[in-house]
Amino acid sequence: MSSTSPASRQVQRISYGEHPDQWGELHLPVPGQPVRGTVVVIHGGYWRNQWTADLGRPAAEDLAAHGFAAWNLEYRRAPGPDGRGDGGWPATFEDIAAGIDHVAQLAGHGVDPARVALLGHSAGGHLAVWAAGRQGLPADAPGAGPAVVPVGVVSQAGVLDLAAAHRLRLSDDAAANLMHGTADERPHEYALADPLRALPTGVPVLAVHSPADEAVPMALSRDYVEAARAAGDPAELHAVDGDHFAIITPGMDAYERCRALLDGLFAQAAES
Repeated sequence: MSSTSPASRQVQRISYGEHPDQWGELHLPVPGQPVRGTVVVIHGGYWRNQWTADLGRPAAEDLAAHGFAAWNLEYRRAPGPDGRGDGGWPATFEDIAAGIDHVAQLAGHGVDPARVALLGHSAGGHLAVWAAGRQGLPADAPGAGPAVVPVGVVSQAGVLDLAAAHRLRLSDDAAANLMHGTADERPHEYALADPLRALPTGVPVLAVHSPADEAVPMALSRDYVEAARAAGDPAELHAVDGDHFAIITPGMDAYERCRALLDGLFAQAAES
């Protein structure tokens, strides 16, 4: 539990672009408290517009309460059931890249751009792990040439195999909705957007997933970790209890595991 009230901590909403969805909330520890590291929080919602950064706010508040700076990132999402949404390929990916790189502009707020980890839930886990592979993207691909390279990623029930998500038609063909077409129609784009196709990245990925998750099958995390390890990447699979949302709920064991893993990533980075 938090030892300080949210009102005693610092929260700022900062734009990283001109679109109304290009912003983040920077949550900082209480003034005078050392910052243990910066965590970019990337919310899920199967990439659809009706799900917002509200999903990431509890984690951001909790992280700030425990001494981290948290950058709760909003981004353009693909159209939802009402047809509204300016994201999808490539806009969503461009925003994730720009939002992470904007951490380099936050140094005046006590943020160290060399000590950044990514925390992504569900579709946000996909985007976080995709972002870990940006260094290997072709120069003309969306998100290429990162200004900020994370020390690691904690994926919370992440959609880490985009091809499988499309094949399984998860969440009413959410992958096709994100990519504005099927894998057969847009094979090049799917290849650039799929974290599984970016291996190896050299960035540690800690995949946290519950076998009871009914929204994103745990197999997507397991298959990613197996492939990453076979490619020589540092990757781990951590099984937890609870449903798809327990993992983003402070106080639940699944979420507490994620925070502990973030702490370990920063400690490991400090030793290297």
